Amino acid sequence: QVQLVESGGGLVQAGGSLRLSCAASGRTFSRYAMGWFRQAPGKEREFVAVISWSGGITYYGDSVKGRFTVSRDNAKNTVYLQMNSLKPEDTAVYYCAAVFGGNWPYSTAHEYDYWGQGTQVTVSS
Repeated sequence: QVQLVESGGGLVQAGGSLRLSCAASGRTFSRYAMGWFRQAPGKEREFVAVISWSGGITYYGDSVKGRFTVSRDNAKNTVYLQMNSLKPEDTAVYYCAAVFGGNWPYSTAHEYDYWGQGTQVTVSS
């Protein structure tokens, strides 16, 4: 069992930056690939980024490529999402999720085993 808690969301102006954190419980955190998704009102949940269990491989959604960076610290049971050059269209609730097994790059929500409760990111124009 893995419990996930996101933090770091908030209100930022367009062009600004935020760093989200996702703290995981459990001693098996390092065995899971970790993903970030987002969901805006009235829209489907969208894949943002994923990082392999070791942190050596990452993969990004097209809409955030070059602006967002995913990283992890297995010693701290935490995964991060650094978001730069934010745009109003990045406004959404951001979720972290954990997946074990399956097939890389884990870009669809149904592949994930555990989810956090989400953190709101609002980008003003």
